[in-house]
Amino acid sequence: MIVAKKDRHTEELLGTGRRKSSVARVRVKEGAGLLTINGRSLEEYFPNERDRGVVLGPLNSVEALSKIDVRINVIGGGTSGQAGACSLGIARALCGLDEEYFATLRDGGYLTRDPRMKERKKPGLHGARRGTQFSKR
Repeated sequence: MIVAKKDRHTEELLGTGRRKSSVARVRVKEGAGLLTINGRSLEEYFPNERDRGVVLGPLNSVEALSKIDVRINVIGGGTSGQAGACSLGIARALCGLDEEYFATLRDGGYLTRDPRMKERKKPGLHGARRGTQFSKR
């Protein structure tokens, strides 16, 4: 079981999420349902509806959207990677808040880290797999 750390100064639970090259540090505590990402609201930070759905997925699955305050600091990558990192961080922090959430989040696939990363460039090639153009003469 993944256990979230507890911040002894602010009584918040900490969860870290990663996806591609994005890293999200998530802080969760009991509250009124406020969600801020890098000091901005969810709608302002993620204008795309799909990314907002990914971020709110763990909260909706445990029906805790209006009972929990979430503060997220996310860096690196693009919007879809950052949304995935936020989702994993929220799910990990929620497990520390209430152990009954673990089974629901695991069954929903929110606690599984996506291992897909960018493939590195190989020597002698133009990219990870793209070689030089073949010339017959």
